[in-house]
Amino acid sequence: MKASRTKLPPATSRLITDVYGRLDYGALGPVYCYEGGDEFWRAKRGTCERLGSLVAVALRKKLRRGGRSLYVGAGVAELPPLIMEKMELDRTVEPYNLRRVEVAALNRACHSIPFTFHAADAAKAKGRFDHLWIVSVLNDPERFPHLSPLSYGRGNPLTLDTLKFEKERCIVRALVAGCMGKLARPGLVTTTTEEVVWIAEWCHRHRVPYLVGKRDYPTALVGDPICFIRVGKG
Repeated sequence: MKASRTKLPPATSRLITDVYGRLDYGALGPVYCYEGGDEFWRAKRGTCERLGSLVAVALRKKLRRGGRSLYVGAGVAELPPLIMEKMELDRTVEPYNLRRVEVAALNRACHSIPFTFHAADAAKAKGRFDHLWIVSVLNDPERFPHLSPLSYGRGNPLTLDTLKFEKERCIVRALVAGCMGKLARPGLVTTTTEEVVWIAEWCHRHRVPYLVGKRDYPTALVGDPICFIRVGKG
C-alpha cells in the first residue's frame, strides 16, 4: 500500500502515541521548566505529538531509505521524526542530548525501538550523515544567554556584554563546524528559521551551495518554526 503524503501510517502513529504515554513526565518536568511541570506537560503533550508528526511527514519526503541522521540536542519533541525515520525509512538515527535525566527518561520510553539516546556531545558521533537535525540548539537561552536575545531581535545595545557574547559566538561557530563537518553532500539540515544564519555562514565560509526551503513548520515546545536546508549539489 502506498504511503500517505499527508500523514503517518496508523502503526507509526500508534507507536508514537505509546511512547508519549510511557514517558515519565514527573522526571521531565524540572528539565523543561522550573515549576509547574505537570501543568506544562498536560498543555504541551498532545500538541507536541501532533506538530512533531507533521514535521515527520514533511521530513519523510526529503530523506532516502537506509541513510544516517545525526540529531543534536534531541528530546521529547524529536520523538515523532526519530520514530518515523527508523520505522518507515529504516534509517540509522543517532540522537544526542547533554541532559542526562531526559536521556534516561527517553530511553526507558523507547525501549522497544531500535535506537538509543546518547548523553554526550554530538561531536563524538562517528562517521558521516546525510541528515543533520539541529533545532533550538544554537539559540538556547540557557546555554547562550548573551547570544540568544539577538537571535530573536531582542538584544539591548546598552546592556550587551560584548566579551561574553563573543565567547558564546565562538562556541556556536565551533558547534556548527563540528556538526556540518559530519554532513555528507548533498545533505539535508533541519533547523529553525532563527538558526539558519549559522548554517548559511558555514556554507559561505566553505563555498558550499545551499538552498533554504520556502515552507516552515510550527513547533510545540519552544515555538521556533522549523525549516529544511539542502546543502551541496542535488
